[in-house]
Amino acid sequence: MTDTPVRVAFVCVQNAGRSQMATAFAERERDRRGLEDAVEIRTGGTHPAEDVHDVVVEVMGEEDVDLSEWTPRKISTAELESCDYVATMGCSTLELDAGDASLDVRDWALADPDGKDPDRVRDIRADVRDRVRALFDEIEREVPAGV
Repeated sequence: MTDTPVRVAFVCVQNAGRSQMATAFAERERDRRGLEDAVEIRTGGTHPAEDVHDVVVEVMGEEDVDLSEWTPRKISTAELESCDYVATMGCSTLELDAGDASLDVRDWALADPDGKDPDRVRDIRADVRDRVRALFDEIEREVPAGV
């Protein structure tokens, strides 16, 4: 293990729903697993929205996660190419260097929560949470806790 933290990014077009949920769950997993110094988390979109979707703020609040003050942001290809793992939500327009062996890009192909009823968004939230946990299981095998 080097002194360089593992960099993980969660990306979608608007950075207003799925990638925000993934980022919040990733921060929670990182803290629960004692990986604060070993994992950096980034998020962004290719065409960010003004705000996180209201329904996403609502259902994440049910998980004791307050996204009401979070703001979607733009993320560059260069920023993503500096990461070890990039999870796109099924809508990315990014073209990353697939030949870069150090970059693990995953398309999670998640439904867009925008405009969906809260029950459907809860299903999406559960899928996001499960995928984030599985990713952190992989990362944890590579990075000992407390590093």
